[in-house]
Amino acid sequence: MDQACHVAQPAEQEAQVNPFKRRTRAPGRTVPVALATCGLAAAAALSGCSAGQVSQTATQEAAINGTSGLAGDIALRNIHMYAVQTTDYIEPGTDVDLIFVAANTSPDVGDELVSITTDVGEVTLQGNTSVPVNGVLVVGTPDGQPSPLESVEPADTAQATVELSKPVTNGLTYDFTFTFEKAGETTVAVPISAGEAPHRDSGESGGGESGGGHSGGGH
Repeated sequence: MDQACHVAQPAEQEAQVNPFKRRTRAPGRTVPVALATCGLAAAAALSGCSAGQVSQTATQEAAINGTSGLAGDIALRNIHMYAVQTTDYIEPGTDVDLIFVAANTSPDVGDELVSITTDVGEVTLQGNTSVPVNGVLVVGTPDGQPSPLESVEPADTAQATVELSKPVTNGLTYDFTFTFEKAGETTVAVPISAGEAPHRDSGESGGGESGGGHSGGGH
């Protein structure tokens, strides 16, 4: 019994001599908990930021050639002129296509596109320009290339041609006013998507004179 007590005594003395030995274990145990807490907080913050980015991305519209506008229940999308541009400007007297989609968001009232006006030329509408209830009116084809429109909504197709009275060019926008029978009118700044003629590249090697004509065009 005395020996057992004597054996235990050094441990007690060690604890008395080095009182910090026992204390250092407690903070050591709390550090991982603190780190874990910080890790969870950081993960929560990151996940929150990530969720915000996803939500923001989900509300963004896809990149397209044109612009958009709104007249009452009619939403205009991808509005742009399309033409082949071979000089600095597309000259007056040229016919260019006006391309856009008009979507009717009304659940019970149909509408009709009455007219389109602009100060850069005269717009001629052809075909059925009605916009059915919860449906769309497709005017022209994207970039002048025919392509089927896949949609569960009824779709009508029409054509809009602008006979230019003023020069137009890439990089600028031009005001167009869209008038609907019931939704009224809206004015939108419309860009032009003008591709280059295929023969322009093939003639570059021997087209020194035409190149000079280009640089001489007015801006």
